Amino acid sequence: MSYTIGFQAKDQKAVLATEAATANQAVAIIAALRRSADEIKFIRSPQEGDMGIEMLLLLAKEEAEEMPQRA
Repeated sequence: MSYTIGFQAKDQKAVLATEAATANQAVAIIAALRRSADEIKFIRSPQEGDMGIEMLLLLAKEEAEEMPQRA
């Protein structure tokens, strides 16, 4: 499932967007954006629509549980 993360960099008016292929990648991008003081404006996926960070974390957890464990 793909995700689009919209964010606004500090001192800028434009809302930018970036794509992530998985929920876990989206969580990592959001963590990086938060460290740089960018404001998250939206998180969206074609399957789920708009969502909050809590929902994304839940989806990332489910995604991790579905992935096969490597020995």
